[in-house]
Amino acid sequence: MAKASTTLDWCIVRLGEDHNWWVNEVSDPVRWDVDGLSIIDPRQVAHLIELIEPLRDYGFDQDVFESAFFSFRIEKEAGPGKVRLKRVKESLIDSEEKLFALADVLDDENGPYADLLDHLTRCRVKMLNDIFKFESKLTVDEVEDEIREDQNTHFIEGKAIHTFDELTAILDYMPAGYDADGEETEKPSAEDEDDADLPELDEAEEEKLKNDDSLKWDDEDGDGDKEGKEGDKDKDKDADEDDDGEKKEKDDGDGDEDADDDKPKKKARGKR
Repeated sequence: MAKASTTLDWCIVRLGEDHNWWVNEVSDPVRWDVDGLSIIDPRQVAHLIELIEPLRDYGFDQDVFESAFFSFRIEKEAGPGKVRLKRVKESLIDSEEKLFALADVLDDENGPYADLLDHLTRCRVKMLNDIFKFESKLTVDEVEDEIREDQNTHFIEGKAIHTFDELTAILDYMPAGYDADGEETEKPSAEDEDDADLPELDEAEEEKLKNDDSLKWDDEDGDGDKEGKEGDKDKDKDADEDDDGEKKEKDDGDGDEDADDDKPKKKARGKR
């Protein structure tokens, strides 16, 4: 069951531009830092409950989940885009009331919420190893490292990670090359990966690039060279034909001289 608190009685939350709820003020500002402090709304709570349901066959412990959150209900509006929430002692999973869930992050390394993240990761890994017949079994460390790498990108950009996104990153985790139906997905080829880096062009830009002579491929240039070579061959052929003609004419001339040689020659005149 969700734990009781004598100091954390209420909080004021605001709706962010990302359509998530973030804590604006708490009744216990001494222990709670509201900078980047997120809270899960009832709609997100319902979605998380759906995601954890399949994990019950793989060791999911509901008490670990309940202990990781403080439950709140809406008390009243607190201004434009803000709501004041009242602390309640009800189960997030079993209650029919629409409740907000604030993760217990007072000890972000060894507290109840940290225990929940580890528990969900282990259950998810166990389920994936059962569904997929990996050559080598998936490990908790592999999943944690991959998720942490994505989170570090947000930290570098100075973005706070919402609790809901942190949980769904675990509950929706799929190893690369597999889909949610338990089948392997087709891995992109090297050519596809190269094309993925290219910007998309509209028809007008694509047609313009096609007509740009400076962007022709090497094989097109090769065709041009081929045509040039064929033209040179034709010229050589014509030259050879001209040479043959001249040779023939020469041969014909030589033939006439030979014919004159065959004629009887006049006797030389004697001396008087």
